[in-house]
Amino acid sequence: MNPDKKLIKKIKSFWQVLGPGLITGASDDDPSGIATYSQAGAQFGLSTLWTALITFPLMASVQEMCARIGMVTSHGLTGTLKKKYPKSVLYLMVLFSFPAIVLNIGADIASMGAAANLIVPSVHPIFFSIAFTFILLLALIYLPYKKITFVLKYLSIILLVYLIVPFLSKQDWLQIVKQAIVPTVSFNKEFISILVAVLGTTISPYLFFWQATMEVEDMKQNKKYLIVNKDLMHKMKLDVNFGMFFSNLVMFFIILTTGTVLYNGGIHRIDSVEQAAKALEPLAGKGAYYLFAIGIIGTGFLAIPVLSGSLSYIISETFDWEEGFDKKFHEAKPFYVVIVIALIVGLMINYIGISPIQALIYSALLYGITSPVIIAIVLHIANNKDVMGEHTNGKWSNSLGIASLLIMTLASVFLLYYQFIA
Repeated sequence: MNPDKKLIKKIKSFWQVLGPGLITGASDDDPSGIATYSQAGAQFGLSTLWTALITFPLMASVQEMCARIGMVTSHGLTGTLKKKYPKSVLYLMVLFSFPAIVLNIGADIASMGAAANLIVPSVHPIFFSIAFTFILLLALIYLPYKKITFVLKYLSIILLVYLIVPFLSKQDWLQIVKQAIVPTVSFNKEFISILVAVLGTTISPYLFFWQATMEVEDMKQNKKYLIVNKDLMHKMKLDVNFGMFFSNLVMFFIILTTGTVLYNGGIHRIDSVEQAAKALEPLAGKGAYYLFAIGIIGTGFLAIPVLSGSLSYIISETFDWEEGFDKKFHEAKPFYVVIVIALIVGLMINYIGISPIQALIYSALLYGITSPVIIAIVLHIANNKDVMGEHTNGKWSNSLGIASLLIMTLASVFLLYYQFIA
């Protein structure tokens, strides 16, 4: 076998290993996340570039724990919580999760509509938003699990457009490397607020639930149900680590693009993703403009199924409803009804006086409050031998997990302080 064929075979083999971890990581770079990263770059240049390096190990460690819990228990996080924790904890989590996720969905739908309007200005954004919502509903209701994951997996490739954009303009790569390696922190309200926002949008609670549940679904679909061995664990870790690396790489390049092109161009205020795309056009050309806009639409199609799916799994497991994208609509009506309600309400909130930016702020606030609590619970479950058996956390997982808990707790404290006190 010649070297080219060997390389192709290795790439194909690696691609087959990728699944829930890649989808979870890619979905984290949704239009809401892109808006946050764009604002960080535009407002502070490359000062927040180092966060992409910091969040990678933290994000990977928590997602790996969630995946392992799903594989070992054959339940999502909600199902495991029901068995091991008071119902009050579970209901409180649902209470915070529903509005936060729906607001996030609403912000993403609005961003997709606005981005499509940039490409086709003659069509009003609301018509695109309605069309995208309708397409997503049809796909989620009628496509079986394997096709949904197939589509989501390939949609993740669209994020590569953000790795191209910075190369469309001249860059000082020495300065970029320096800013990426040496952390810069300014102790003022504006910088701390954007730092908290970056952490909150990167390490979001809904991803924990999606990861655990998708590992269970993946095992069922691939006939690996209840069979947990070292090889399977190794493949899961490879999938999760690559997915989180890919997510943070895209985050890095979005901050890099806006932190050089927009910041150096004197544009320091970005309130939405379409503003970022518009601002790029005169500074980096139409190529950057169109790539940025296309990326927003693609990431919306990737992230909204993850958002709505994670919410539906949370609620369905809480109330013992039939669940899963592997089931048809009549077999799991409540599961699909939750998805329908989440998307329709998400679409409507943009037209009842709540702007996408307000939706982002509210969802970040709710994520910030719940994230440390859920990370603490994940750590407890992952160290519980009665639940995990021989697959409990090692020292490295605990160290990174505790670091994630401490950082997200500080982030939530700062978030609450700047929202209600400062």
